[in-house]
Amino acid sequence: MANVITVILLLLVIVIVVAFLKTVMVVPQKSAYIVERLGKYHVTLEAGFHILIPFIDRVAYRLNLKEQAIDVPPQTCITKDNIPVEVDGILYLQVIDPKNASYGISNYQFASIQLSQTTMRSVIGRLELDKTFEERESINAAIVTAIDKASEPWGVKVMRYEVKNIMPPQTIRDAMEKQMKAEREKRALILESEGERQSKINRSEGDKQEFILRSEGEKQRRINEAEGRAQEIRLVAEATAAGIGEISKAIGMPNGMQAVNLRIAEAYIAQLGNLAKTNNTMIVPANLTDISGMVAAALTVMKGTETPKA
Repeated sequence: MANVITVILLLLVIVIVVAFLKTVMVVPQKSAYIVERLGKYHVTLEAGFHILIPFIDRVAYRLNLKEQAIDVPPQTCITKDNIPVEVDGILYLQVIDPKNASYGISNYQFASIQLSQTTMRSVIGRLELDKTFEERESINAAIVTAIDKASEPWGVKVMRYEVKNIMPPQTIRDAMEKQMKAEREKRALILESEGERQSKINRSEGDKQEFILRSEGEKQRRINEAEGRAQEIRLVAEATAAGIGEISKAIGMPNGMQAVNLRIAEAYIAQLGNLAKTNNTMIVPANLTDISGMVAAALTVMKGTETPKA
């Protein structure tokens, strides 16, 4: 009898512990639990401590409210120019309404993957192969718009979609590689010719500038020489004029004419002395000994050139 009572008490303790565990519920952060009461939706438990009615309430669904990254398997799509390409991607979504995510669809992740694949085939089918590599942003935007619109009743929000790889067949890749190589060689030749052209232009510009600078320097040199000669002539003329003025002043002074006569006689005698030098040939007047007559004739000429005073 005692053993039976012990077993009953043990079972009662176990039932109480199980009931307590089913009554107390702690929901983690960024999670939501869907509670059903007698098989019908009752409440959505958010993060925190909650108490349930044992054997009546049960947690039917446990949902993660974090943003989820779902790998979309690769699939074969046909482009507008009938080239098969293998495309895969990553889908980012988040549960916004836990109740609709639980009861609106059986598996929202699977449905989102299938919808993204069908939308991908539709979008790729409207593009040529070359455009598929250039229009990744538009492809991503089109898939996000289509999935987000369809998943609204599911309580799921699509954040973004990213295309990972676009893989054409090997033959197409080989042809694209050859095309890219040809384009690179073409750009290299163009750059080389442009560099040579620019080099020639630079050399011609340098020669032109050198010629201009040389001509400018020659021009300035000639200008400086001309100005120097003009300055020299002007200074000589000024000095000659000053000398003539001084001579005229000296002639007007007392005994000035006698000094002039003496100066002319000295110059005349000096020139006659040069006749004795070797290899000098000169025609002299017949009256060479009449020095006084020559001086008188020179003075007569000088007087004739004097300007009469008013």
